[in-house]
Amino acid sequence: MKQAGTFGVAHAGRPFIKMHGLLNHFVITDGRENPYQPSTREIIDVCDPRTGVGGEQLIVVEPPRQDGADAFMRILNIDGREVEACGNATRCVAWLLMEERQRDEIVLETLAGLIPCKRTGPLEVSCVMGRVTMDWRHIPLAEERDTCHLDIRSGPLEDAVALNIGNPHVVFFVDDVDTIDLTEWAPPIQRLALFPDEVNVGIAELVAPDYLRSRVYERGAGLTMACGTGACVAAYAALARGLTKSRSLTVSLRAGDVRIDIDDAGTATMTGPVAYCFSGYY
Repeated sequence: MKQAGTFGVAHAGRPFIKMHGLLNHFVITDGRENPYQPSTREIIDVCDPRTGVGGEQLIVVEPPRQDGADAFMRILNIDGREVEACGNATRCVAWLLMEERQRDEIVLETLAGLIPCKRTGPLEVSCVMGRVTMDWRHIPLAEERDTCHLDIRSGPLEDAVALNIGNPHVVFFVDDVDTIDLTEWAPPIQRLALFPDEVNVGIAELVAPDYLRSRVYERGAGLTMACGTGACVAAYAALARGLTKSRSLTVSLRAGDVRIDIDDAGTATMTGPVAYCFSGYY
């Protein structure tokens, strides 16, 4: 179907919405009625601002696969890899569905499971991201290790905490996150045979008992302006290490702050902003 557009250019392609959560940009398309299975080449082209819309991930909203979910969210990295979880994308898609259905609560389904979401402000969403685990088998690691003090090193990074919140992470506590070049030191860690599914590499600086700074180098995406799951595991890791007793922390990312709440069962809830950019066809 073609529709006349600006300067007489016809719209022929798939509609999308561009959103961001703390400058973590997403190209979101609806695959509920019109299924969409993009190739790796297409994902790369769409996410590359020189050839497509530009974004750090392509998100496809699909019909739910489980009872109790409103929609399934496929998360496709810029290298074509499908990943399990993304906190910032979850907030954006949840906001779109709540706007569409005129509701203040929805449940999103991902490869990491069901994520209850609710509106907490005009452009703010809270998501129950799930239970954090430090079980070496569930991260996963290639062999049993002490996940609270993981003996790995790359340059200034040493003594990691290994965790999983639907996707795998390691967190290194440092004195000042601004002095660490993650683009240099994170890739060697990601390539370690210890991580069969690779790993997101984060650094965290505890500024106060209820406030920390975090930076994350993601699998397939590199250094990001914000990583929601990375913020969740950084807060959990601070608790696991005994660095804080606070179960509600503000986590400062490169593009802004999110609030992370960890309950007694180890479930992380993330609250943060979303922003609508524009829509179109590609």
